[in-house]
Amino acid sequence: MTVEQNVLQQHSQKHQQTLLNQLREVTGTTDIQLLQQALQVSNGDVAEAVAFLTEKNSKVPQQDETTYYQTSQVASDRYISVGSQADTNVIDLTGDDKDDLQRAIALSLEESSRAFRETGITDEEQAISRVLEASIAENKASLKRTHTEVWSDSPNPHDRKRIDSCPVGLKNVGNTCWFSAVIQSLFNLLEFQRLVLNYSPPARVLDLPRNQKEHRNLPFMQELRNLFSLMVGSKRKYVDPSRAVEILKDAFKSSESQQQDVSEFTHKLLDWLEDAFQMKAEEDSVGEKPKNPMVELFYGRFLAVGVLEGKKFENTEMFGQYPLQVNGFKDLHECLEAAMVEGEIESLHSAENSARSGQEHWFTELPPVLTFELSRFEFNQALGRPEKIHNKLEFPSMLYMDRYMDRNREITRIKREEIRRLKEHLTVLQQRLERYLSYGSGPKRFPLADVLQYAMEFASSKPVCTSPVEDIDTSAPPGGTTGQQLPPPSSTAEPDSVPPPENSGPASAPAAAPLAAQQQRVPVHKPFTQSRLPPDLPMHPAPRHITEEELRVLEGCLHRWRSEVENDTRDLQGSITRIHRTIELMYSDKSMMQVPYRLHAVLVHEGQANAGHYWAYIYDPHQRCWMKYNDISVTKSSWEELVRDSFGGYRNASAYCLMYINDKKPFLIEEEFDKETGQILSGMDKLPPDLKQYVKEDNEQFDKEIEEWDAMQARKAQQEKLALAAAAASAAPSSTSTSTSSPQPMSIESSPPDNSVAQQDPEYLEQPSPTGDFKHLQEDTERAISRAAAEQEDRSPEVLLNTAIKLEYARLLRFAQEDTPPELDYRLHHVIVYFIQNEAPKKILERTLLTQFADRNLAFDERCKSIMQVARAKLDLIKPEEVNMDEYEMWHQDYRNFRETTVLMVTGLELFQKSNYVEALMYLIYSYQYNRELLLKGLYRGHDEELLGYHRRECLLKLNEQAAAMFESGEEPEVSTGLGIMNELVVPCIPLLLAQEAEKDLLAVEDMRNRWCSYLGQEMEANLQEKLTDFLPKLLDCSTEIKSFHDPPKLPSYSTLELCERFGRIMAAVGRAPGEGR
Repeated sequence: MTVEQNVLQQHSQKHQQTLLNQLREVTGTTDIQLLQQALQVSNGDVAEAVAFLTEKNSKVPQQDETTYYQTSQVASDRYISVGSQADTNVIDLTGDDKDDLQRAIALSLEESSRAFRETGITDEEQAISRVLEASIAENKASLKRTHTEVWSDSPNPHDRKRIDSCPVGLKNVGNTCWFSAVIQSLFNLLEFQRLVLNYSPPARVLDLPRNQKEHRNLPFMQELRNLFSLMVGSKRKYVDPSRAVEILKDAFKSSESQQQDVSEFTHKLLDWLEDAFQMKAEEDSVGEKPKNPMVELFYGRFLAVGVLEGKKFENTEMFGQYPLQVNGFKDLHECLEAAMVEGEIESLHSAENSARSGQEHWFTELPPVLTFELSRFEFNQALGRPEKIHNKLEFPSMLYMDRYMDRNREITRIKREEIRRLKEHLTVLQQRLERYLSYGSGPKRFPLADVLQYAMEFASSKPVCTSPVEDIDTSAPPGGTTGQQLPPPSSTAEPDSVPPPENSGPASAPAAAPLAAQQQRVPVHKPFTQSRLPPDLPMHPAPRHITEEELRVLEGCLHRWRSEVENDTRDLQGSITRIHRTIELMYSDKSMMQVPYRLHAVLVHEGQANAGHYWAYIYDPHQRCWMKYNDISVTKSSWEELVRDSFGGYRNASAYCLMYINDKKPFLIEEEFDKETGQILSGMDKLPPDLKQYVKEDNEQFDKEIEEWDAMQARKAQQEKLALAAAAASAAPSSTSTSTSSPQPMSIESSPPDNSVAQQDPEYLEQPSPTGDFKHLQEDTERAISRAAAEQEDRSPEVLLNTAIKLEYARLLRFAQEDTPPELDYRLHHVIVYFIQNEAPKKILERTLLTQFADRNLAFDERCKSIMQVARAKLDLIKPEEVNMDEYEMWHQDYRNFRETTVLMVTGLELFQKSNYVEALMYLIYSYQYNRELLLKGLYRGHDEELLGYHRRECLLKLNEQAAAMFESGEEPEVSTGLGIMNELVVPCIPLLLAQEAEKDLLAVEDMRNRWCSYLGQEMEANLQEKLTDFLPKLLDCSTEIKSFHDPPKLPSYSTLELCERFGRIMAAVGRAPGEGR
């Protein structure tokens, strides 16, 4: 072939591909064979081709399986294409309106031709550009927002510090979870990682790139190297990929920004990497055919053998990501079998040439990294938009590819024919079994063995001689006759079935009561509340007349028939099980287990076709466990969690890409060894010199950020200490000012006059009514002192103090040990009750009680004043080594946290009861979080977690319902308010529900998401559709990382008495409220 002919052929193929892309975009059809047929029929006229396709689609339902038959393969095309998803706001071409049809064609041709003329960029590249620009636009827009859904770094760099050698996450810089999932899967292929890190651009292009590819690919490769080096050696928990994404965006020019199929990005990414390595390979190989490591790693070949209109053909084609249809299949092998055999292929194996067409694919060369692209999206012609397929599809962790290899073609055909024969036999057996298990001619069917058993039970019942309605007295209450004896109180009938007479209980009825009075009180049969039927009702219907001979013959026949039916059922079930087992083991012999591929990564999508969230499960062969890479979050996972999220059929999550690696090529995942020492290279040692310096500078910058943060925190702490000391000094001079200051309701500690270091009182709560708290505490303390004075003859202050403390402790101990109803919590009455229940050290209890009696506010008479002085003296004598003040303060801080949590809970529940869900949410969210932290230290540190979890969940569901109703109204103010509620309140709280993976919380999140996803299939105005498309990715984000959040709500100030009263009222109200599912 001459150079001119080659150029002409390439131009013709490129023109044909452009027409195919235009047809796919206009019609939404992804069937390559159908698109080619339309172009062939129309002689390249796009308008006629669209008319042909729309007419065909209106008559013939869209096929479930997309065929990939091509009689010739474009030399430069290394992919088997899966059509990109069409835009959602398409023109309806299924009707009779020719104007719409012509307008759509004209717009598509005009935009495509203009874009290609102006930029020289293909439609596929523009589709990728739309994904990238959507991400960058979202990232830039997020910088201007103040809503809580925005990704933001924690101000504390310690929160962003990498722990040991944990994998590094990737920050979501604005709708780029797809980028993170793909890059992490490739990065964890250590051979790919080495190729990228050690890549050096060709020397000839260092100064000036020659063409657009070099201008685009080389900067991207450098940023990818930088990103990989940070993922290897960074001290950060996660790194920012914005610069790599920016370069991808700058490589294309497009005015649109709608999200496309992520598989297109993966295709193009590998294409760019291949081009970059090809330039290097051409420079390194002089006089030899260059070897491209990307091609050798990711591309394979298959042989297409088939018949086209009676003529046999055989082509070798190259593939990268291998596409598989999901709809209609239960596991990966079924998908592969269907993809490898297309059309009617009987004529392939026959000597006669018929008009039938079909083909088989046989792999001749498999790549070390085998990637399957699961087609979980299909275009709904009626709605004019893509839809996701949520069907369950199972896949193995170890996949043997022998049955699909060309060298095993003959034996595989034999086995396939045997499986086909077995499945036909299996279908017949299953139909026979179904007749036994669903017997009958009416709408209701029953197992035949049970029918015979029921007939035998009926025949064996005791015969009755009367009609079932003749012995019922219509004047008597249902359930018995008027002469029935009243059962005693110990009867199995419910107590409320017989109401007791006035002024007497059922057990106090006199034994000599008149019989008539007892006869009038008959039990009423309650079929839904009574555990058994009254004795006068027969358990089963029975035959009127049957002789012993008839019964003997009938029982004999029924027994024999039932035995025969059960034997036949067992035989059928056994045969079906054996056939299933035979099919499963058809390829289990050693000769068909020589090409093992182990599952390396699973890329998961949750959501619908137009919106969703991506993450990846990647196997770590060194730790021998699965890891979940969810943007900045990298956590250990399990095969069970992977199955739940990836197989589909559960929630809206399912795998869309499977990456397998050749198990006989360990170099793919093996670490590199130092050639001199033989030691494994890890961390910074894996990096070339230029990247070492790059990572070192970034780490130094991060270290500096930590140092600045620590210095700032130290300054703040010092300022707080000085402020506290100044406040204590100003409060010390006069006892008068102390006595008029707000008293503390629980343990109170005042510093002695001669102390050089001021001690601070444990302030549990700001009090709006100090008088009430003062009286409450004063009464408790004085009561203890009075009781001590009454019991002791020795009235010395020290003896009275010791006795009063013992009496007070005994009283509080009884409270701590008392079994109370939910609305009464003595922990709120006194800190000592809280300490006792949580087993605080004895020294902490003693010092707290001493502090209570040492308060100057008690000095109103000489006896109290003298006891206060003794208590203060005892506090002064306690040495630092006797009571650890840090531990003492920690216990009191825990109690302050408990009080604060209680206030949040009470306020949140009160607002929830008033249906004020917007204000209630933050109180419930923070009370749940604080309470959970308390409960981690002990069972009695906090409140009922299930109660708080229920109301937190219900509050979010109520808000979601309100917001959805506002959105459905279609009115602009209502729609904006509803989306504001979701963006500012509901969406930021979803990670909190997902974090603990509690089943009820997960179901609640699923309910909220399903409510909004249900709008995707509905007709709505364009502005509503745009807002919905913008909002759904935020709702469907599965990351459990907490983003920037509201500040805790300002706490109301309650005294102890007020708090106890409000707590009691709200707990009583909550106890009466329906709490199904709590």
